[in-house]
Amino acid sequence: MPEHDFWLSDAQFARLQPLLPNKVRGVPRVDDRKVISGIIRVIRYGLRWRDAPACYGPHMKLYNRFARWGRAGVFDRIFQALASESTATGTVMIDSTHRGAHRTAASLLKGGLFHARSDAPGVG
Repeated sequence: MPEHDFWLSDAQFARLQPLLPNKVRGVPRVDDRKVISGIIRVIRYGLRWRDAPACYGPHMKLYNRFARWGRAGVFDRIFQALASESTATGTVMIDSTHRGAHRTAASLLKGGLFHARSDAPGVG
């Protein structure tokens, strides 16, 4: 596994595993550790699902699991369980103001959502 890819450690996955759905319907699920690591990689780096590295499996598998577990409240339960173990006594906030604009933000002018302004003299 390349160094730049994100993988949950054994301890991290052991903590999450009891919180994951365990009901198997039909075909057994793809390795949960691989899929969760891929989901974290996509979200952490702001990737499109289709740009997820192939080492995590098919990008549609990552997206479908993310969407299905999101609707089922799996991630909410994980966050609640992890937050309840925290020793923080006050409010803990996650700040993402360091993130830049998404690459599609530059296409707003092209799509006609905002009118381009001219720098030519006398135009206004």
